[in-house]
Amino acid sequence: MCRVMEDWFVHIWQYHAALGAMAFGIALCAVRGERRRLRRTNLDAVGFMPWTVIYLISFLAAIILLGLAAREWFAV
Repeated sequence: MCRVMEDWFVHIWQYHAALGAMAFGIALCAVRGERRRLRRTNLDAVGFMPWTVIYLISFLAAIILLGLAAREWFAV
């Protein structure tokens, strides 16, 4: 593995926490996108992004990754 990555994350729970935070950020962006889609003024401009599916998948990933990070952090 790259030496720089070993310096950034010493423990495996740090990888999980970083990826979980990224997934949570994507979930927040999806919530914002869905809210904007529901509150649009032009009803014909629906859009093509499946915001609900993106939210569900990213939130599930965030919960799993942050749960793993917490479990490994408490075990150390």
